[in-house]
Amino acid sequence: MAGGIVRGVLFVHSAPRALCPHIEWQAGGVLDLRVTMDWTPQPAGRGLYRTEYSWQGPQGTGATLASALRGWDHLRYEVTEEPSQGADGARWSHTPDLGIFHAMTDVHGNIVIPEDRVRAALENGDPRAVREALDLALGAAWDDELEPFRQAGAGAPVRWLHQVG
Repeated sequence: MAGGIVRGVLFVHSAPRALCPHIEWQAGGVLDLRVTMDWTPQPAGRGLYRTEYSWQGPQGTGATLASALRGWDHLRYEVTEEPSQGADGARWSHTPDLGIFHAMTDVHGNIVIPEDRVRAALENGDPRAVREALDLALGAAWDDELEPFRQAGAGAPVRWLHQVG
C-alpha cells in the first residue's frame, strides 16, 4: 500500500442529535468499518452533542473524512492526520458559516505556512493586509468560531486543542 497507514482524530465539536448516527455511518464508510462514537452533550449549544474518534487508515484518509462530512448544516468538526513517512500532517476545520479550512501541520501539530504564501502576504507591505493574510493562512476565523465548542463539559473526555496565534 503506497504511503502506509496513518493515524488521526475526528473531533465533532457540535452536532444535533439527529445527525449523530449519520456521522457514524459516514465515518464508517470512509474507514471501511463499523464506527460507534460516545456522544456527550455539548454545553456550548442546547441540543447539540460532541465526540472524538481516533482512526487509522491510508495516507489521505483525513482529507476523505473531512470531505465526507463537509457542508452538513449545524455540524462543527475538525479532522487531524498525523505526519508519516513522506507526508506532512494536516488539519481540517469546518463550521457551518465558514465552510472548510485546511492546513498542513508539523510533527507537533503546528500549522505550517508555505514560503510562497508568507512572501505573498509580505508583498503588500501594509501591516493590516499582512495580518489579514496571515490570519487567513492560520485559520484564525475557524479557531475563533470553534474555540467555545472545543471546551468539553465537566466529566467529558477531553483532548485539548490549543488555539494558534
